[in-house]
Amino acid sequence: MTRAIIIDDEKNAREVISELLKEYFEEIEIVAQTGDVKNSVIEIKKYKPNLLFLDIDLPDGTGFDILRNIDYSKIKVVFITAHQEYAIKAIKFSAFDFLLKPFNSSELIKTVRRVLDEHNAENNTLRFETILANFKTTVPNLKKIILKTTDKIHLVNLKDIVRCEAENNYTIFHLNDSNKIMVSKTIKTYETLFDENEFMRVHQSHLINLNYIQHFDKQDGGMILLSDNSTVPVSIQKKTQLLKYFSSLR
Repeated sequence: MTRAIIIDDEKNAREVISELLKEYFEEIEIVAQTGDVKNSVIEIKKYKPNLLFLDIDLPDGTGFDILRNIDYSKIKVVFITAHQEYAIKAIKFSAFDFLLKPFNSSELIKTVRRVLDEHNAENNTLRFETILANFKTTVPNLKKIILKTTDKIHLVNLKDIVRCEAENNYTIFHLNDSNKIMVSKTIKTYETLFDENEFMRVHQSHLINLNYIQHFDKQDGGMILLSDNSTVPVSIQKKTQLLKYFSSLR
């Protein structure tokens, strides 16, 4: 049996989650419901749940304040948030599941099933440490990202990513130590996630870290030489955007 605690300062949200869990998940037992940081920490230490539905914004703090005060090594979490971009990016960087308010029943059911099917207890601590670190910093190149492959979970500093290369529905990360990591997500996912002041999609198949540009050859379509000695083509559509970036550096 999975013991769950629902943490949300909106009573209606707690009730919706509770009713859907009771209807669709017999294996989940709701042991407590709370709406603030202080009582949540008390209830978590008392009941030792396996699963948290954790709202980000609470009256006396944030969901991250709760995590800093509990043993999260054996807990699975579904984050709950409104449209705060900073929180959503921190969650995505750390490869956690989340629900956006207002959420519907199908989204909740699909998310909970995915979380229950996860078998990553050995990597739990790493993911939580990543999200707590990312939430504290607003400096893009100090952030870390979790990259999942078929057999491993990698923790990578954004500043160590030289470029991302699309290969069908996969993305290959080229790191500054010459290592490569392939993940089963599209390059569009990371284009949206990464800070546009640090990374640029210069071609349909290439997303580059702007800090690693060595020079730009403007002839023909244009080619970029990066500091790892790799060359990346620049599409005609992206050439103007790249030249505008160079002009901003003056």
